[in-house]
Amino acid sequence: MASSRLSKFLLLCNPCTWILLLLHTKSTKGLADDIDWLRRISTNAVPYRKILVDSSGQLGNFTTLQSAIDSIPSQNTNWVCIYIKKGIYREKVRIPKDKPYIILKGQAKRTTQVLWDDHNTIAHSPTFTSLADNIVAKSISFRNLYNNPINKKNPRVPAVAARISGDKNVFYRCGFYGLQDTLWDDQGRHYFKHCTVQGAVDFIFGSGQSIYENCAISVLGRALGPGVLGFITAQGRSNPHDTNGFVFKECNVFGSGLALLGRPWRAYARVVFYRSNFTNVVHPRGWEAGHFAGQEIRVLRTRVRYFSPDRMGEEVEQGGGRPIDQHEFR
Repeated sequence: MASSRLSKFLLLCNPCTWILLLLHTKSTKGLADDIDWLRRISTNAVPYRKILVDSSGQLGNFTTLQSAIDSIPSQNTNWVCIYIKKGIYREKVRIPKDKPYIILKGQAKRTTQVLWDDHNTIAHSPTFTSLADNIVAKSISFRNLYNNPINKKNPRVPAVAARISGDKNVFYRCGFYGLQDTLWDDQGRHYFKHCTVQGAVDFIFGSGQSIYENCAISVLGRALGPGVLGFITAQGRSNPHDTNGFVFKECNVFGSGLALLGRPWRAYARVVFYRSNFTNVVHPRGWEAGHFAGQEIRVLRTRVRYFSPDRMGEEVEQGGGRPIDQHEFR
């Protein structure tokens, strides 16, 4: 059965899979009709495989999340839902590229947690890696425990909590916790809804084409030490024709210390904060040019724009940038 048709059926079976319909629909036109049609279809029409993971070993098919993923055949074409019982899962988890159509469903992001503490390189440190297309995660957290607290024996280095490299990946009520390079929003189209992302330095970075909606952006700036600024984003758009960029829609930015909204990782970095609330954790300067100093008009003034309604339409950044209005956002 075509994946778009299957995702419509799954809408009835799982609270988070309504998002799949959006991912497989080219526009929102006719979406209401699709939903009305879905309500008339039996939930038994399309069965899908279920796997239960329980770290205690008392229930379920597996005790680790990775073993459950490993049990799914390569080139999988049918949706598989992995139910994850609340608990602490101390493991690195990787969804390979040849295993799409997986749903990870925890019990709550505070009680269902995947933990690890690898570090030094962004390629090898992620606690969770998703390389496959069509992945959904709900009510689960991914943590990299390295770096916090910082001290001489524990210097600050890249330590990724999650790397998302597949296309059409969705995260609903998930948590991503780290300090430097927490969430590697690497490439592909991604949607984050009601998620928490925590960190201090470049903690949302990459070249994904992503929307963060109603998310909590938690800054751990105080962990860096007195007078050290943090950075929320480091976006990696490398040329003006790339479609990628980060949109933060109706998000809350808060925390400790001071942080800038972003700095460019690549020459055409593109980030939008739209109708988002900033506390005084956001430095008034707003952004930093980084390695692209001298190119701010091209890189930041026209490519990276920030909007904050709680500043009553005033500039968040200095140097000629300005908020965008609703017409430009569309």
